[in-house]
Amino acid sequence: MGNMFLRSEFASTIGSIFFFYTIFERYIPPQLRRNLQKYTHRLIGAVNPYIQIVFHESTGERLERSEVYAAIQNYLSSDSSRQAKRLKADLMRDSKKIVLSMDDYEEITDSYEGAQMSWVAAKTVKTENQPSYYSRGNGERRYYKLTFHKKHRELVVNSYLNHVLEEGKFIKVQNRQRKLYTNNRSDRMFWPRESMWSHVFLDHPASFRTLAMDPAKKKEIVDDLITFSKSKEYYREIGKAWKRGYLLYGPPGTGKSTMIAAMANLLEYDIYDLELTAVKDNTELRKLLIEVSSKSIIVIEDIDCSLDLTGQRKKKKRKRDEDDEEDEEEEKKDPEMKEAKKEMQNDKQSKVTLSGLLNFIDGLWSACGDERLLVFTTNHVDDLDPALIRRGRMDKHIELSYCTFEAFKVLAKNYLGLESHQLFETIELLLNETEMTPADVAESLTPKTAPRDVKACLRNLIEALENAKEAARLKAEEQEKKRLLKKEKKEKAAKEASTSSNEEAKREDQLTAPKEIEMNGNGKEANSTKPES
Repeated sequence: MGNMFLRSEFASTIGSIFFFYTIFERYIPPQLRRNLQKYTHRLIGAVNPYIQIVFHESTGERLERSEVYAAIQNYLSSDSSRQAKRLKADLMRDSKKIVLSMDDYEEITDSYEGAQMSWVAAKTVKTENQPSYYSRGNGERRYYKLTFHKKHRELVVNSYLNHVLEEGKFIKVQNRQRKLYTNNRSDRMFWPRESMWSHVFLDHPASFRTLAMDPAKKKEIVDDLITFSKSKEYYREIGKAWKRGYLLYGPPGTGKSTMIAAMANLLEYDIYDLELTAVKDNTELRKLLIEVSSKSIIVIEDIDCSLDLTGQRKKKKRKRDEDDEEDEEEEKKDPEMKEAKKEMQNDKQSKVTLSGLLNFIDGLWSACGDERLLVFTTNHVDDLDPALIRRGRMDKHIELSYCTFEAFKVLAKNYLGLESHQLFETIELLLNETEMTPADVAESLTPKTAPRDVKACLRNLIEALENAKEAARLKAEEQEKKRLLKKEKKEKAAKEASTSSNEEAKREDQLTAPKEIEMNGNGKEANSTKPES
């Protein structure tokens, strides 16, 4: 009986509240409503002793993820696993570690210098589409809300927030796992706010210790990289963005990709492998740059093959087979089909220009982020536009050439554990006479049997070098023969042209010379008759 009475009273109260709220919304003018709400909030604020601070996930017109939000997420991860009842789990590499974080609308408490702080993970859902790359497909916007007593305001503002930020960054460095990113094609992204990069964990064993190159040159590169990583204040003083460009050039198989992995391992940077042919236009290229994190290496491999960087689009392939000719006939009959195919081809073709790439390298948008390396690789450095690789864009040019004896000694130590051998002298002589890439040398040194036979591996390399030397000699002879044959054909053609020209000149002289011709009765020339005796 008592329960029924309480329920009826509760229902009556709720009904009254809704009734008065409807009257308030319908009959009270908007200006008066706003004033009433403002003073009501002030009254509640005067009575309520607690202060709230909200930290949103995205900032800067929602174009980039807030570093403060990420630091708070890292800071709260340890407390979340102990206090929260609802958690989100993220599986780390090799299934060795699971990181737990608080789920939406979960609350945990934190203590700092005797003050109690309350943290809540929450989100808002917008019905309209927001231009954020970190919003979810349904317009979600996540945030953390910090609540504390107003008597701790000075402590929170001056000390606690800095403590959270520093601890969060420290935890991030401890848990940091290097990643290898690649850009997604915009025409294959299923969600409008899907990340423009996808990644796998980077676990490449390359290091400068095992890199096959001259030790002095290697030390120079290592010193340059370490100096860059410690030069934040220097770059700020000279007024430049904290970034540096490296151009790696040389024949295929000389270790350009391996050096990039060694650079990432040395500095503990992520790698962003940018495929230019998958970028729609300059605007999309700029958006990709925005999403690149600090402490990263942006790589464009084989840049001479990625796009036509002279400012002209690559020419389309001409149709040569019968099927293509039939398609052309159909297109003539149906102009709409021709226009549709043309539009489809234009959509698939990258419209990134040289100027767009130059702005990507050192334009205003390149300053969005710190501690970045930009690395280009190419097999044909002479084919690149000079504006692309000038100093200031590509600050350091590194040539990775064919294997030298110093590089061979590094490979011999890596693959065979050798620092000297009686066959080294023979190998040094052959390397000075032969061009062979470090990749080919490494393949010859790789043991093919177990246990490894060191002498057999070295003899394999000597044989490969001798074969390469002989092949180079035969190739040079063949090229010389072709050159001489070409020269002979050219001289013969010139001689024939000269002879033909002389004969033509004689014929012209004969036609233009004056002749006195007398015709006799038989139609013969007078000067052709015999004189009378």
